[in-house]
Amino acid sequence: MLPFVAVVFIVLGLLVFWLGRRSQAEAGLPIGRVIYSDTRGWQSIEKPLFSRTHRLAGKPDYLVQQGRDVVPVEVKSARAPSNGPRRSHVLQLAAYCLLIEETYRQRPKYGIVKYADRMFAVDYTESLQAALQDVMAAMREDVAQDTAHRSHNEAARCARCGYRQACDERLA
Repeated sequence: MLPFVAVVFIVLGLLVFWLGRRSQAEAGLPIGRVIYSDTRGWQSIEKPLFSRTHRLAGKPDYLVQQGRDVVPVEVKSARAPSNGPRRSHVLQLAAYCLLIEETYRQRPKYGIVKYADRMFAVDYTESLQAALQDVMAAMREDVAQDTAHRSHNEAARCARCGYRQACDERLA
């Protein structure tokens, strides 16, 4: 009887492991351990990553640990643009890479932007980091000069924006 019970537990363990891997793959996550999730579907809401050095905070959708590497994953509900990931999404991913580097003392090699129909692995290069820092400097300059304005003409974007109530340029 004891060998039968042991076999049942082994089979159940393998089934749970397989279901977990399948759920992770369906979510568009790379193989590895999910160490951070801001999607509310996996666990409690995480605190934002924060960098005093760069005066930056952010909440990636997922961080997946692969060995010693940490991979940020940003999930978008829209379909992928035909010409590759949006620049704003790449810069958002780069910001998460910068935060990971400071928080975990490990520079990510890449991150993933996952759209509804496709995903892109984006290398975190020195030039991407420099582009991010240029954009952050320009944004800080706009805020300091009180010249930060809406950067689009999309009412739907305004309707979903977290700053909508405070924005005097909102379209919706």
